[in-house]
Amino acid sequence: MVEHAVHYRVKKTLSVVPEGVVVSYGQLADLCGLPGRARMIGKCLREIKGQLNWHRVVRADGKIAFPEGSEKAHEQRERLLEEGVIVRNQRINMKEFGWKPDLHTMLTELEY
Repeated sequence: MVEHAVHYRVKKTLSVVPEGVVVSYGQLADLCGLPGRARMIGKCLREIKGQLNWHRVVRADGKIAFPEGSEKAHEQRERLLEEGVIVRNQRINMKEFGWKPDLHTMLTELEY
């Protein structure tokens, strides 16, 4: 089980990711102050219950991590489409839809 401090970091950081963009597990780990811990982020997202913008987190190559055809993959795809993120073949174009936080956001909204 991932510790509560990590859960807090992930929830706080993911709450800053705006609608209409995505982050990779690795990028989210970096932004949480946990470089190299992409797998920990995945585990943490599975453990966290409640309202969370988990659908904005994808693999580094832009691919949805859930198996194609699964209920979760379908839900993630639909939620991203509702936000205007284009999903083709279970993949998001990271150059177009990858989040690039500006300096102001990095300094004022992210804690790590």
